[in-house]
Amino acid sequence: MDDHLLGWLRTLDEERLARILANRPDAIDPPWPRRLSTLAQRLGGGFAVMEALRGLPLPALEVVEAALTLGDGAGESDRPAALAELLGAPEAEVAPWLGLLADHALAWTDGEGRVRVVGALARWWTAPCGLGTPLARYLDSWTVSADALRALARSLGLPPGPKRRMAAGVAEVLTAPSRVTALLARAPEGTDRLLEDFVWDGPVRQVDGGRFTVPGSPEKWAADHGLLFRTSWNVAEMPREVALALRGPDYRPPFTPRPPDLATLPVDPESVDHLMTLAAPHVVERCAALLDNTAKTPLPLLKAGGIGVREVRRVARETGCDEDETRLLLEICAVARLLAWDESAGGLVPTERFDRWRLDDAPARLRVLLAAWWRMERSSLRRVGGRYGTLLGDDPAGPAVARIRRTVLGVLARLPADTACADTGGLVRLAHWHAPLLDRELLAQCAPGVLEEARLLGLVAHDAITDLGRALAALDGEAGDEADDARPRVEHDPALVECSVRALASVRRSALFGADLTAVVTGPPSAELAELLDRTADRESRGAASVWRFSAASVRRALDAGHRPDELLAELAEVGTVPQPLEYLVRDVARRHGEVTVTTVACIVQASDPVLLAEIAAHRRLARLGLRLLAPTVLASAVPADRTLAALRDSGYAPVAVEDGGEITVRRTRPEEPQGGRLILLPGGQVAELEQSVHSLAEPVPDPLEHARRLLASGGEEGRPAGRTWAVIGRMASRLPTAQQSLLGFVVDRGVRAAITLADGLTATISHGELRSGVLDAWCEEAGDYLEFPLAEIVEVRGAYA
Repeated sequence: MDDHLLGWLRTLDEERLARILANRPDAIDPPWPRRLSTLAQRLGGGFAVMEALRGLPLPALEVVEAALTLGDGAGESDRPAALAELLGAPEAEVAPWLGLLADHALAWTDGEGRVRVVGALARWWTAPCGLGTPLARYLDSWTVSADALRALARSLGLPPGPKRRMAAGVAEVLTAPSRVTALLARAPEGTDRLLEDFVWDGPVRQVDGGRFTVPGSPEKWAADHGLLFRTSWNVAEMPREVALALRGPDYRPPFTPRPPDLATLPVDPESVDHLMTLAAPHVVERCAALLDNTAKTPLPLLKAGGIGVREVRRVARETGCDEDETRLLLEICAVARLLAWDESAGGLVPTERFDRWRLDDAPARLRVLLAAWWRMERSSLRRVGGRYGTLLGDDPAGPAVARIRRTVLGVLARLPADTACADTGGLVRLAHWHAPLLDRELLAQCAPGVLEEARLLGLVAHDAITDLGRALAALDGEAGDEADDARPRVEHDPALVECSVRALASVRRSALFGADLTAVVTGPPSAELAELLDRTADRESRGAASVWRFSAASVRRALDAGHRPDELLAELAEVGTVPQPLEYLVRDVARRHGEVTVTTVACIVQASDPVLLAEIAAHRRLARLGLRLLAPTVLASAVPADRTLAALRDSGYAPVAVEDGGEITVRRTRPEEPQGGRLILLPGGQVAELEQSVHSLAEPVPDPLEHARRLLASGGEEGRPAGRTWAVIGRMASRLPTAQQSLLGFVVDRGVRAAITLADGLTATISHGELRSGVLDAWCEEAGDYLEFPLAEIVEVRGAYA
């Protein structure tokens, strides 16, 4: 545990602590911490610190780097004034960034006025500003003996003495720029060039170990005077203070408190809003069309994973999408779990979740797609070497791609509503200033693709963010990752709900039918209207107005799908006035429809005796074969030949199999149609089974201010000492055997998960327990809160594994 962090947390008031909890919601994820010591462990964890650092802009990281460079030194070296002096900026300019770091519990000014950095960050950032380990760690190392330290002090002209006093004297000499400069004046030739490499390109470098043993060489002189330390034969390091002294008093680490300029253009907000209302309905409509297409023709995967270009082009051609739309929407549907792998179909097909999705209202369907894109760890339209990656293929940079998407949209959301980005390169630079830990090259690769994806989804128009995009950008912290089945807090966010309803408010639910057998929709059609017209007519154009044309072939296609002519005309009449030529066309096609029939059978049963075949056809036990009399001596079975033979023999008949190639040719069909995909593609190329549960809106976490009050109220109460846990459990939980008492002790001392059963039969999954007055106060996963369980009532404890 970071003692400095815990001590600082104890000095905070409710408002300040609540601000930290609001910025670090991961620290109060269930089970909520009940003690400041537990909170300090969460805030100071290595992964938690790095995630918090990812959300901070460049100046905050530069301040942290400078603070780590100064270290926890003596005197005034770790004060805010010294930090500002090192950065070459006024203290008032550094203070806001130091305050931002404090609001995230990453760096703060303690009660003595010293700048402290969370320990996990210091362990991760081992070479701030390209500088090495502090000199004190070399001098205190076991590899530096008293004799070696005495020799070093002698080389620096210091008197011998106790080891601690000699180390302090050596540090005083090597941290003073003037004294180091005077020392170098006596160095052998070539020492300046040797040290220059360590100062600016170090601090750890490969060296020729033999040179450190040659008297008079620059390497040996530098090592004898403490300017370099060798950790192994061919590796040397320069201490941090020595490098700072050699960089000189004028050295300043980079500090860019102001963001780079971004070239912008004025844009008409009404035009942006109009394009949003055109794009949003189109997304919902095209997703439904793509999924309907995959229901008819499953999408096969390549042997190396992902979907091939030919399949993408086929789907685009058959659904009327362009290839970019097809790539993006197929990946979004896969992440939203609307599309998944079906083993029997041999490809990707719609899931049962798609059936529920298409029954929702259009804004809800749109939000499901946006939430999936928001957490998607793939870049559908990112070009590498002028080419797209494999659709649904593995992308090692997946999590970084998702962060880039959210950063780029977040930068656009900071612009005024009437302002558009005019320079993608400037957008990349500004995005990197806001998220400096992102890879600059990857950011430059992904940014154009992100803008194009956002445009297709109605989040960006004319390179300006729309209201829909602004509402989504505000949900950066709720994005989740691609492995999540859903993100209810995104899909049900009130601001996003309002914007999605407005984005789809202009959809047209009626069409203008012409006597020339056309249907015109003047505006974005609703998904239901587009599905009806796509089913009965051929689309000729799309855009501000969409045009469909009816023909005998298109009407026959609808009738082939099982629609009756009267029902078809009734559906068309609900969305517009059906002209007489269209009605005549539908009825004329319906009159000729079915004049010739084609029947698929699995096998044929033949016999010379018509009476015998009539008996077999009427046999109750053979009803499951679906036998149909085609001729007096020919029966058709809906079941394959081997199963038909077995059923006939079980019923007392003696049939024989006949090889194919006779007068009657049988075409076998797939016996089972795909019933919905079950396997989903996860990041890293892994596959998992799709959960079919219905997602509900998750319970919100406690209010940060309320939680801050709880923590401060119990801040002075620490848990029972670990040594007493076993004694209390052994005395009070008398119904448990010894092994189960030990497991219960781990729940208290180590916070492990366990399943318990009480005397009345109730069960619970618990963790993070504390003992008090004969009861176990532990987190109950079923209740989502801390509950008290009497130790005497616990009759069984079992291990619980996630």
